[in-house]
Amino acid sequence: MNAPQKALRRYVPILDWGRTYTKSALSNDLIAAVIVTIMLIPQSLAYALLAGLPPEAGLYASIVPILLYAIFGTSRSLAVGPVAVVSLLTASAVGQVAEQGTAGYAVAALTLAFMSGGFLMLMGVLRLGLLANFLSHPVIAGFITASGILIATSQLKHILGIDAHGHTLPEMVMSILSHLPQLNWITVTIGVFATMFLFWVRVSLKPTLRALRVPALLADVLTKAGPVAAVVATTVCVWAFDLAGQGVKIVGSVPQSLPPLTMPGFSLDLVNALLVPAILISVIGFVESVSVAQTLAAKKRQRIDPDQELIGLGAANLGAAFTGGYPVTGGFARSVVNFDAGAETPAAGAFTAIGLAIAAMALTPLVYFLPNATLAATIIVAVLGLVDLSILKKTWDYSRADFAAVAATIVLTLGLGVEVGVASGVVLSVVLHLYKTSKPHVAEVGLVPDTQHFRNILRHDVLSDPTVVTLRVDESLYFVNARFLEDLVQNRVTDGSTVRHVVLMFSAVNEVDFSALESLETINRRLADMCIGLHLSEVKGPVMDRLTRSHFLEELNGHVFLSQYDAWIRLSPSTTPDVAA
Repeated sequence: MNAPQKALRRYVPILDWGRTYTKSALSNDLIAAVIVTIMLIPQSLAYALLAGLPPEAGLYASIVPILLYAIFGTSRSLAVGPVAVVSLLTASAVGQVAEQGTAGYAVAALTLAFMSGGFLMLMGVLRLGLLANFLSHPVIAGFITASGILIATSQLKHILGIDAHGHTLPEMVMSILSHLPQLNWITVTIGVFATMFLFWVRVSLKPTLRALRVPALLADVLTKAGPVAAVVATTVCVWAFDLAGQGVKIVGSVPQSLPPLTMPGFSLDLVNALLVPAILISVIGFVESVSVAQTLAAKKRQRIDPDQELIGLGAANLGAAFTGGYPVTGGFARSVVNFDAGAETPAAGAFTAIGLAIAAMALTPLVYFLPNATLAATIIVAVLGLVDLSILKKTWDYSRADFAAVAATIVLTLGLGVEVGVASGVVLSVVLHLYKTSKPHVAEVGLVPDTQHFRNILRHDVLSDPTVVTLRVDESLYFVNARFLEDLVQNRVTDGSTVRHVVLMFSAVNEVDFSALESLETINRRLADMCIGLHLSEVKGPVMDRLTRSHFLEELNGHVFLSQYDAWIRLSPSTTPDVAA
């Protein structure tokens, strides 16, 4: 295979897995597609409602984007489409530039999808998938938990049948309380019934069916169809008893068509207003998507390419921008369902898209009387699974710094909104990393008797020499922690010390930046003035290459040893043949 063919197959993975597609894979993909399609029909309508868009936008965002991801994505199980967190971010961002229900609002959502797709594609081409690492897991967990609480709270207005608003938790709660006199009891009955039913379906239906000896596949399909049953039942009730005339808000007319060709807006003011939200949505969506994709791929000993995932998700978002959708990403729940249903290739997603296209063409008139309360119940039940307050206890027990990051992210997201929450999460992730590495663990080590191994003198019974100090540096050295090492060495060799040699054991050092190099030079000069030798041991090749390109090694008043044991033998006057055995 020549280089152009390899490059083409890398950027268009369907050319790779499509060559070995089998009838067995086709059968499994079709079954998975049926199950996921049943699940996605009410979910897509509901997430469009959460994003402040017409319900058909959810269906449109689940058709062409899935097809494009099937061509360009590398995950065999990831199901792409609208998700709760991205829908909330969309509503927050677009709501600041246009009024909900207007043409400008829809155009802004298309523009947001276009910008997110472009940013993801650019990152993929530049192979910048590693940028997602700037969001630490505790911060992501805190943001998703807070987002789940915000999303569930935002849907209470539909359950109660009132007109409330707000982008933060205090705003939402105050608005709901102030509008309680408008409460519609028929809507409340429908909303509470739908919510309780969906919770029961989620928790108890499958075990009940299995107890009744229903085949596993059928039990799984019926469980995933639970939201459809709630949609059908409540829609029939609203239609039969004319509940819309009694104040129950319904979906109303939904266009009966395939996704239309649409055009994002490119005005400079709109692009400037949506630039930061587009970047945040791209990063959050990518992190969520790639985490799910890697987890599912590992279960089948498969691999994904994070950089190609950026291209696949970018293509999906660009597709949404030109076909009436809004920003999309890989969803956890639907991807797990896709995986559990036996999907073997991305073709399962393509078949799902076909199923949703059929639904958009044939089934949309049937949802005219669908109450908004049912869609709100679908969202609430789905997003409460995202809320994991146990992360607070886990991080408190493990790391107070991580706990502070989680707690701050949750509080800021709930109190100031999702965009502030995401931005603060990125900042907190970086600050947390800088804090943890600003004071690296440095252990003074000694020789374990009858071995050539060195361990912390405070943890193990080891041999040491008062004239030789060996400090094992357990972190790369850079501008944040360079001064810390200077002070630590200075404190160790002063105050009546008999030290004649200091050895810096670099076995865990992967990088020494220029600031750290200057600190090493300072340490070398100070020790030379005190007639103390500075030595290095177990320096890794890339670090040694960097040091060789500087004047440091020429000015070093000691030696560089291949191993710490060599340094011990050479420098310790107390070394004897018996000890060194």
